[in-house]
Amino acid sequence: MLLLKLYLNMNVICYYFLLTKINIQTMSNRDQNLKSLRPLISTISEENITSDSEHFQNKTLRPILKLQHDLLIQIFQQYTIHRKNVFQKLSPEEKLKYIEKNIRKDLTFRSLLIGTVVGHFTLDEFKIYTQNESELRKRLINMLIERIKSQY
Repeated sequence: MLLLKLYLNMNVICYYFLLTKINIQTMSNRDQNLKSLRPLISTISEENITSDSEHFQNKTLRPILKLQHDLLIQIFQQYTIHRKNVFQKLSPEEKLKYIEKNIRKDLTFRSLLIGTVVGHFTLDEFKIYTQNESELRKRLINMLIERIKSQY
């Protein structure tokens, strides 16, 4: 009986070790895969970067926003349809105001847009984001607004 318990405990330990090893490998593969999806942005210059937030913006946020551009635009279009399609009847100037107002004021919509970007962070990038979340979220929201406005 003791031998059977020892055997079962050894199997549990081996199984746990295997899962842990697989999880570590999966996470590093995930990070590599996420980074390999991101487009290169040739206009980013290392020389003019003055802060850590600006570095994060240029090295992480901008490539992810470029990668997710079509999806972000589609999300916005669906949002306007669910809002009785009022957006289509607005003048060009009013459309720009509508975009900014709704991204800043509608917390559910804003959270969806932010999540579409944050979901593409590596673990290290997510740690950086959470350490300076307030400023980086402001940068991200401003970039989202400008990206969507540029389509209208």
